This record gives sequence, C-alpha cells and structure tokens, in this order.
Amino acid sequence: MELDPWQEEVIATKGNICLRSGRQVGKSTVIGLKAAKFALENPKKLIMVISKTERQAGLLFAKILMNIHELDKKQIKSGKDRPTKHIINLRNGAVIHCLPAGDTGFGIMGFTIDLLIADEAAFIPEEVWNSIIPALAVTRGAIWLLSTPFVKQGYYYDCFHDNTFTSFHTSSEDCPRKDEIFLEGKRKNLTKSQYAQMYLGEFVDEFKQFFSDELIKKCCTLPQNISNTISFSGGEYFLGVDIARMGEDDSTFEIVDRSNKQLLIHVKSEVTSKTLTTDTTRKIIELDKIYHFKRIFLDSGGVGAGVLDQLLEIDNIKRRVEGINNSQRSIDNEEGRRKIIKEDLYDNLLKLMERNMIKLLDDDEVKASLKGVQFEYNEVGRMIIHGKDDHIAEGVTKASWCAKDKSLNIFVRTF
Repeated sequence: MELDPWQEEVIATKGNICLRSGRQVGKSTVIGLKAAKFALENPKKLIMVISKTERQAGLLFAKILMNIHELDKKQIKSGKDRPTKHIINLRNGAVIHCLPAGDTGFGIMGFTIDLLIADEAAFIPEEVWNSIIPALAVTRGAIWLLSTPFVKQGYYYDCFHDNTFTSFHTSSEDCPRKDEIFLEGKRKNLTKSQYAQMYLGEFVDEFKQFFSDELIKKCCTLPQNISNTISFSGGEYFLGVDIARMGEDDSTFEIVDRSNKQLLIHVKSEVTSKTLTTDTTRKIIELDKIYHFKRIFLDSGGVGAGVLDQLLEIDNIKRRVEGINNSQRSIDNEEGRRKIIKEDLYDNLLKLMERNMIKLLDDDEVKASLKGVQFEYNEVGRMIIHGKDDHIAEGVTKASWCAKDKSLNIFVRTF
C-alpha cells in the first residue's frame, strides 16, 4: 500500500494517537493497516474497536480484517473461531472485538483491553469514555482516536491537545488525491463553519443541536424488531427515502405507520451503501410489495431525480410518489413568509416529537443520526440545518411529512 507521508508517520508512531482530519483523507485506511500490524506482531493482546454505532465501527473493523488477510491470512482462525462482524481470532492469540459504544458504553464494560481504537471519536458521548477507559488501567494500553472534529470540548478535543497523545491534523485540501471540483462545490454550498469542520478538519466553536438529547431519549422507545410484530394488512404505511449522493452517503428507507390517527409509529429503518439508482428503485418496489405504501416521499433533486423518474414509469406506484427537493422554497400560508423546504421537514418532525405524536425506534443509528443534526445562522440570519451522518434523520423527516401534508388530512388542525 502506497501511503502519504503523514500516514507513514502514523504507522511509525508508538503509544497514544489522535487523528483529526477532513473527510476522505485516508484516516481509517491507515488505522486499519496499523491495527492489523499490531495484532499480528503482538500475540495474546486484546484490541477493541468502537464507534457510536455498530455500523460505523464495522467499517473500520472490515478494513482491519482485510489488511490481516493481505499481510498474513494464515493467522486468521477458521471453523467455529472464524471471523464474525464482532470478533476476529488470530492463531497467535490476539483477539479483535468490534462493538458499538451506544449512549453509555454499558455493552463494552468488563473487558481488559490492550489497545482501544475509537472511530469518529468526537461524536462518542462522554459517558462512554467513563465506562471504557478503566479497561486500559491494568494493561496500560494505548488509545488510538480518529475523527472528523466537532466542538471545542469533550474527551476527543482534550486528547488532541494532551501531550500524552501524538496528534495529527490533515485537511481534505492536503490530500494528494483530492478532487478540486468537488471541494470547490462544497465551499460554495456549505457555510464556512460547515466546510471548516467537515473538510478542513477544524474544531468549531459551537453548533446547536436541533433535536435535544432529552427529546431523542423520550421519543426513541420502540423495539428494533417491531416490524416483525405488526400486521401489514391493517397499517397505513408511508416511506421516506434519502438517496445517496455521488457515493459519499448511505441511502436510507424509513417507514412510519399512521394507523393510529394521533400517533405515528416508526416501524422500520434500513440503510444501504454505495448502491446504484436502479438498486434504490428496486428496493422501493420490494418494500412496497410488503407495506403497500399510501405515499412514498423521496428526493427529487440530484441523484434522486433519476429514482423519481424511474418510479413515475411504474403504473401501480407513480400516483403515490412525491418528490421533495430540499433546495426549493415553499410558501407557509399560515405565517405568510417563505421558507426552505428542509426547514419545513425538520420543523414538522420536531413538533411531532415535542407533542408526543411520533414514536421512533430505539436504535443507536437512528439516535445518532438525530443527535447529529445541527443548526446555525448564516450572515443574513437564515437558519442552516445540516449534520453528520444525517441520512436516517432525512428519511424520517420525509416519512413523517404525512402528518403535515394537508392532502392526507392528518394532524392538520393541531399545527
């Protein structure tokens, strides 16, 4: 593997490491290689890979396994000890675990760890660090943190400025593989603080969280397997789809049930990665055969336009599909002013949550996506809503738009 100079420094560094960087610079690539080397060269060590969600931790975990396979695949145990999505057992006695940190870190307590690797560490709750750091006390093990940065506070921020850590800062603009056209587009479309955080790898002074932790905790109470217990024939289902753009995001399919006219029920959340628009269209058709959606809401701008066009060619679906373009403006007749559609979507979901008119899945990824939605005001005072890994939140806002759409005659009088 040909490494950039800063990646070679990371490979050679001993002890605690803290990486902060813009997107797509290769931080998980180099840590995946470094962790594989550590496991192969240090018998009988326990390595723990964590992130806020299982999905995020699994991405880095997969890179570690791939590198071990490339470096010395004979070390990987087979049979009953073969790799799973949570553990890799090596013949030298080294073991690599992969677990989601969740909100408290309760599920990762009880281990004695020789090496802790935390991906997107800036977004892991502070309570998690209180749970996991004692696991390194006996072994005096190392900590490797990697993340795009967030606000100027918290464990990750402190570690980056701690002299017991070797810290690295790399922006997307420094990456030799950078796409200048892509970055220029981001500079034009994002606020300065957004671009600084996501692509320059800078800590920001403050972002305001759109959905409070308390509100998320109150609303995210439904069991994850609720879709296995519902009656498909008796529900009134609505689908919200957030479609991946240019391969940089995940596509998500969020389903709500409005059988109870006073309460929306979030029954399913499904995420796909790096799929073609034709795959997304097929997924929508497959889900529709099960749920028989009353309405399907999806992006009508960018890549979503292609999916929308495909669905509009299908006779039994086309009348139930509605495209929502976040870049367009809508008229709020009640307030007599112009608003951005994205603001309408998020404002609608916020009201539903505050008024106990929606229940959401008790799922780490759902909660992390909602928590990651931030807002700020630009130079002219307009609210800008954005977030990291907000694809699930985007899908939920679209699905729950059935509560605001006056043509569906639901909840309208309460808004």
